[in-house]
Amino acid sequence: MKAIITIVLLILSNTFMTIAWYGHLKFAEWKWFNKLGLLAIILISWGIALVEYAFQVPANRIGFKGHDGPFSLIQLKVIQEVITLIVFAVFTLIVFKTETFRLNHLISFIFIVLAVYFMFKK
Repeated sequence: MKAIITIVLLILSNTFMTIAWYGHLKFAEWKWFNKLGLLAIILISWGIALVEYAFQVPANRIGFKGHDGPFSLIQLKVIQEVITLIVFAVFTLIVFKTETFRLNHLISFIFIVLAVYFMFKK
C-alpha cells in the first residue's frame, strides 16, 4: 500500500512541477499573462512548485525504507525520474499540440523502463 501511495503522490508532484516549469510557456498565449514581467512569472511558478513539494516530501518520506517504506533512496529517485518523463510526455502532447511523439521517443522510454527493471533486480 505504501508503494502505491508513494507512486500516486509522485505522479501528483510531478504534474505540478511540470506545470511550474513549462506551463508558463503555454500560459503566454493568454493576453493578461503575457503582460507579466519575468519576476511575476517566476513567483507564479514558485507558487505552483510549492504545491509540488506538498506531494513530493510526503511521497519520499512514505516511500523511503528509512521510514519503513518499500523503496531505497536510489529506487525512489529512479521511480521519480521515470514518472517525471511520463508526466512530461503526456503534458507535452496534451498542452503543446505542436509537439509530436516519435519512434525514437518510444525507444528511449523503453530503455528507461529497462533501467527501472534493472534497478529493482536483485
